[in-house]
Amino acid sequence: MFAVTGANGNLGRLSIKALLDIVPPTGIVAGVRNPDRVDDLRALGVQVRTMDYDRPETLLQALEGVEKLLLISAVVPGERFRQHKAVIDAAKKAGVKSVAYTSMLRADTSTLTLAGEHKATEDYLKASGLEYVLLRNGWYLENTTAALPSALERGVIVGSSGQGRFASATRADYAAAAVAVLTQPGHANKTYELAGDHAFSMTEFAAEVSKQAGRSIVYNNLPPAEYETALLQAGLPKMIVDVIIDADLKAASGELDSSSKDLSLLIGRNTTPFSDAIQAALRT
Repeated sequence: MFAVTGANGNLGRLSIKALLDIVPPTGIVAGVRNPDRVDDLRALGVQVRTMDYDRPETLLQALEGVEKLLLISAVVPGERFRQHKAVIDAAKKAGVKSVAYTSMLRADTSTLTLAGEHKATEDYLKASGLEYVLLRNGWYLENTTAALPSALERGVIVGSSGQGRFASATRADYAAAAVAVLTQPGHANKTYELAGDHAFSMTEFAAEVSKQAGRSIVYNNLPPAEYETALLQAGLPKMIVDVIIDADLKAASGELDSSSKDLSLLIGRNTTPFSDAIQAALRT
């Protein structure tokens, strides 16, 4: 039996959808904090179980009978390692055989502020004695296409990444990789650096948006303080703003670029080009 934590999130739902192409729904557990809000998952025939990172007793119950677990990283910086540790402890007690963890690109050497908790989780999982797979996900293309409504309205995309390149892929690409390591042999105790095949700068991204939208969209590189003000004025929480700015500044020095082909090799196809992601976002 397979289980997915955070199954009501974007990556979790995509992972369950991909699993359903391979595994009968009765063999899948969707772990969610609030099971009353996931009727769509229940309608798919999967088992919906309460799995609250902050209530360890729910974790042990939810993992009963599970052989392989996809541990999707928690959301709140500063709380992640504690929550991940609780899941890993419960997995060991429940007799889970293998845990695949969605970490971040080059977590062991990255200077991004998010890297510390990912590295701590990786180390704890390795020391647990459980079979593991480390899925070091790069930047999500959806993080970038989310800015398109504002860009189309104002004719500008703002950021602080300079000419830094993003080797991004879609959540669906990363979900496909997660399902591959869960359902195929040969991945035990391996680490994968997952990145898109088609890296881009934000200037190139804006040029592609202009091409597809039929109007001029430019990239305006802002000093970090000005970018922070813009994001806060847009209503984003300070916690998220700090992560975005840190990622942009580190992207400027190459930390979100990668030549790794692990992702395309795992999913058996090229990763989604940023032009395709733009096209899909513009349609919606």
